[in-house]
Amino acid sequence: MLQVTADNWPYPRWVAHRGAGRLAPENTLAAFRVGASHGYRMFECDVKLSADGIPFLMHDATLQRTTNAVAQLGSGNSAVGGDHAWGALSQLDAGSWHSRHFAGEPLPTLDHIAHFCLRNGYFLNIEIKPTPGLERETGEVVAHHAARLWQGAAVPPLLTSFHPEALQAARDAQPQLPRGLLLDSLWTGWLETALTLDCVAVVCNHALWDTSSFTQAKSAEFRTLSYTVNDEWAAQRLIDLGTDGIITDRVDLFSPA
Repeated sequence: MLQVTADNWPYPRWVAHRGAGRLAPENTLAAFRVGASHGYRMFECDVKLSADGIPFLMHDATLQRTTNAVAQLGSGNSAVGGDHAWGALSQLDAGSWHSRHFAGEPLPTLDHIAHFCLRNGYFLNIEIKPTPGLERETGEVVAHHAARLWQGAAVPPLLTSFHPEALQAARDAQPQLPRGLLLDSLWTGWLETALTLDCVAVVCNHALWDTSSFTQAKSAEFRTLSYTVNDEWAAQRLIDLGTDGIITDRVDLFSPA
């Protein structure tokens, strides 16, 4: 497996956010297929743990927005995804909220997405998205699963998180997997934290990248990625600045070629 570093960076610039999170139900295999149909070779997804420790794809802490959890599980049950075992979560409809065309689309496990990516030669950015209070456990379990699933693969997935505790646990569990620190603000100590965690990348809200922050990150030998870039002017600004990765919902607007 390739040892990913800032100097040895195998990933393409264009990354499909949550698969193809606007044209299909986000964080589903259907979304990945739509992204791939538009020529994308790298995908970003959010991964959390079920109550019985299965890594599965979902962005929100709760189930209501992107599944039929209320109808399936009953309004008296917890709405937190991490409170349910995978057996119950696997029965949810994660597509109807988007459109009738995707009705019945299930939540995928990390295993399902890994097999899809590996069989098709695609790259993956796994955002570790823990249920609150499970930062370290989620980081550790996701890292162990990723190492197992990509064992023998040419290029490993990139693990990212807004939670330093999750990245620390991932590093302790599988130090060979590349990591990136996600930022929604340039809080005091962000650069030092990324260095301490042995990250290879910093992934910012695209508005945070300017000449100063970009120079700081590059001087510390980090790769620079941006989310979520859905306008041509924003993408061009980041390209002109020299950033390394652009994560977008608009797989229909931006050609990854």
